[in-house]
Amino acid sequence: MMEWIRFAVGALFILVGLLVSCVAVAGTYKFKFVLNRMHAAAMNDTLAILFVILGLIILNGFNFTSLKLFVIICFFWMASPVCSHLLARLEVSTDEEQVKKECGGDDDAGL
Repeated sequence: MMEWIRFAVGALFILVGLLVSCVAVAGTYKFKFVLNRMHAAAMNDTLAILFVILGLIILNGFNFTSLKLFVIICFFWMASPVCSHLLARLEVSTDEEQVKKECGGDDDAGL
C-alpha cells in the first residue's frame, strides 16, 4: 500500500511539473516583449524542473541517486536565475529604445 501512495505522489509531482512546463512554453510563445518571454522561460527552468525531479526522487526512494538529483535541483536553482538576470540586463542595455517603447515611459523602465 505504501508503494502505491509513493507512486501516486511522485506521479502527481511529475504531472504538475509537466503542467507548469506547458504553461511556460505557451507563455514563451504568447508574449511579444522579450523580457516577458524570458520570465516565462525562467519559470520553466525553476518550477517545472523542481517538480519533475522531486517526483523522480519520490519514485526512486531516498538513496544516493536521490541525493544526486537533489544536487541537480540546487544547481538549477542557483544557475537559472543568475543566467536569466544576466540575459535580461544584456537585452536592456543593448536595446534601450525598445524597452522604453514597450514599457511606455521615458524612465529607465524600473531598472
